[in-house]
Amino acid sequence: MLVTDSSISKSCPVPRSRIGIVAHSSWAKSGPGNQARKVEMVSDVTGDVRSISALVRALGDEDCYVRQEAASALGAMGDHRAVKALVELLEEDDDEDVRAEAACALGEIGNARAVESLIQALLDSGKDVRAEAAWALGRIRDIRAVEPLIQALNDDEEDVREEVVWSLGRIRNARAIELLNQAAGDKSAHVRRAAAEALANIGAEGALTNQLGQ
Repeated sequence: MLVTDSSISKSCPVPRSRIGIVAHSSWAKSGPGNQARKVEMVSDVTGDVRSISALVRALGDEDCYVRQEAASALGAMGDHRAVKALVELLEEDDDEDVRAEAACALGEIGNARAVESLIQALLDSGKDVRAEAAWALGRIRDIRAVEPLIQALNDDEEDVREEVVWSLGRIRNARAIELLNQAAGDKSAHVRRAAAEALANIGAEGALTNQLGQ
């Protein structure tokens, strides 16, 4: 029997509307003050490489909504060429929602070049940014994130701790497993449930590995 890890398909933690993105020549033609022309309703840009350069340019738009939607679209497209621009957005943008979207996009792309910036984002003043950064590090599964995530288990926000627990379960480091057992006693029911699910997934995967090795 194949044991599946349901946590792999976990989506970005902070709900958001993804109703509009910037694409193709419409971005180049629109002026800086015309949001209605810059932000267009589109049905599907995922995988359309013609949108990449336009969307990267949109990350520098003066309107935070445009920047957020552009980051969302780049994450959905999963193109590694966008990593550098998204890292800069995460590190430098003054809007919390935009930084959170950048962290989410980097997690969706899954490139290890973003790890150091995402680790720093665990200390962001915005709780949504911290939660998205924790989730993204779990998607990337880089061992460098283990100790910073362990420190983030002390975050005051339960949403952040829940994402940290999920990520530690994904990374499956021995130290992480020890901390997941402790997180199973967290004051938040959501964190306790996330810890139990993470430990269950790790145990199921270990059992399958042992069976295959016999």
